[in-house]
Amino acid sequence: MFNLSLGILFMLVHFTLFLAAYRLFGKSGVYGWVAMASVVANIQVIKTIDMFSIVLTLGNTMYGTIYLASDLLNEKYGEKAAKKAVWIGLFSLAASTIIMQLALLFERQPEDIGHEALSVIFGFMPQIAIASFSAYFVSQFLDVRLYTLLKRIFPSPGQLWIRNNGSTAISQFVDTLIFCTIAFYSEYGFGIWLSIFLSTYIIKFIVSVCSTPFLYAARSFPVRREDEPAA
Repeated sequence: MFNLSLGILFMLVHFTLFLAAYRLFGKSGVYGWVAMASVVANIQVIKTIDMFSIVLTLGNTMYGTIYLASDLLNEKYGEKAAKKAVWIGLFSLAASTIIMQLALLFERQPEDIGHEALSVIFGFMPQIAIASFSAYFVSQFLDVRLYTLLKRIFPSPGQLWIRNNGSTAISQFVDTLIFCTIAFYSEYGFGIWLSIFLSTYIIKFIVSVCSTPFLYAARSFPVRREDEPAA
């Protein structure tokens, strides 16, 4: 019960801070959030928790805010702005991975207390890294395209929840399928793999649904002057 209560607070904190980033810094704040979230989500995923007797990894909430960010950018600034956010997130993930691999190569001094912890968090596991990059690249661009398509089919302001949850539900399914297949399919039997896949996707979908009111709130914020397209 503690993890459930903390998990709800955890989501609210993520979404509230996302709104604060957009409110304070406009479109630049959303880009900055995507850069940060793409790195932090891959750090959080190292920690596993138990909820309803199911083992879950952290990182799903933070990763879900990246979809929230791209949907907001697509809604208010167009597909080009949303695609830019995807590229920013991909670059941030790649750059942080490269830099931390180099950092781990340094020979530590005898009293060092940080190397082992950093090795656990940032230690390079090719299979996981390939899974993460592949899933991010495919699913994020898919989400942008689906949102644009649904925006044409359901253009009404009141249909925002359809655009948001429809695009995210499909793209996160693809994301989870790619990641779990590359990362875990050769490591576990089909039954365990399917359990990991379903639990991960369900949590991601719940996070997406819970983020919808925050997307409505963000859409209501006025566009900052520096975010307006040049005449």
